[in-house]
Amino acid sequence: MATITFYEKPGCVNNTRQKKLLAAAGHQVLAKNLLTENWQPERLRAFFGDMAVRDWFNYSAPAIKHGEIDPEQLTEQQALALMLETPLLIRRPLMQVGDRLLAGFDQQVVDNWIGLTEIETTTDLESCPKSLAQTSCSHE
Repeated sequence: MATITFYEKPGCVNNTRQKKLLAAAGHQVLAKNLLTENWQPERLRAFFGDMAVRDWFNYSAPAIKHGEIDPEQLTEQQALALMLETPLLIRRPLMQVGDRLLAGFDQQVVDNWIGLTEIETTTDLESCPKSLAQTSCSHE
């Protein structure tokens, strides 16, 4: 099983579920606060691999939900600058196993990457449940 450095927003319901799913599969999860991590542009960029810039973002972040930021219109450099300034914009979680990095929690991708023994197919583990319920999540 793997040891996963798991960058999360403490208190995030989905990050808690994701960590439980990883632990249930026998992985060791070392949780770190994504919001207080001292990110450098090149280090943060590495988590996104070949993902489109728009997919780097947490669409539950207030600035995106309120239309202040449009991820579709940003270059890599603009996106990274905004994320370093406002870490809530970063898609969660960021995970590291050895030298392999991943952003987001697509269950099938994680299963293929390190293995999951239980896959909850009825639960969306990436979208903020508060957003799905059409309620406000001002600290998201």
